[in-house]
Amino acid sequence: MTHRAAAPGRRWHGVILSTAILAAMAVIAALGAWWVVKNQEDVFPVSTPWGPDCSVWNGEDQVRLDRDQAQRATTAAAVIAQGDDAPVEQPDVEDIPDEVMRVLVEGPEDDAGPSLTCRYGGEEVEFEEERPSGMTPRTETLKAGVEEHFSDTSIGGYVAGGYDSGHGEGSAHYEGRALDIFYRPVNEDNRREGWLMAHWLIAHAPEFQVDVIIFDDKIWSTRYPSLGWRHYEADPDNEILRHLDHVHVDVLRGPDPSEA
Repeated sequence: MTHRAAAPGRRWHGVILSTAILAAMAVIAALGAWWVVKNQEDVFPVSTPWGPDCSVWNGEDQVRLDRDQAQRATTAAAVIAQGDDAPVEQPDVEDIPDEVMRVLVEGPEDDAGPSLTCRYGGEEVEFEEERPSGMTPRTETLKAGVEEHFSDTSIGGYVAGGYDSGHGEGSAHYEGRALDIFYRPVNEDNRREGWLMAHWLIAHAPEFQVDVIIFDDKIWSTRYPSLGWRHYEADPDNEILRHLDHVHVDVLRGPDPSEA
């Protein structure tokens, strides 16, 4: 049986078609990101599927930052906000625009809220058993990282021996994978401090294998990383469920061998 080589014209047709498909996918992704920004009740930063991992929304424009820049910028913002109480030195941020640092330190001018997001879709991790501390090893590492960079933190969400009640069904707290970092009472000053923490956590998500962050009626997760901060639905009369008084953060779970 004789096989004929594909005609040159047919090969080029395939190349052109593939290129057109890729271009169309890029346009659709860009339009999707634009639609998210334009149609949210409040405008939150999004992170497109290409280019640097992080972006800062200054109220008019988005400024892209690579992961290292975002980590240094959010750490510097936390140091500046803490003043003499900061437990670490301020990193070099000469390559970060002044407007970006202003927004990260002070928050939006009229109303505190999310200014930075980063793209991180998670990674394959091994399942970890809860330790007697009530935390998994990953959670303990995260807690140590928070305490290293922030002074006088009030951290809960775990208890020795672990939780078996008091949280919603399927909560990461029951597996020792979650922390709650409290900012009480609920007021504007504490809200701005909470966003300093939330931005630092999202910038350092790969380092600590963070999965979900919830604060101030907003949620970010590795499930929809390019959408940035989204509205978090909860009982409008419950400050705790809305996460107004604390930043919730949980780490990646990994597949439990007992469930295989």
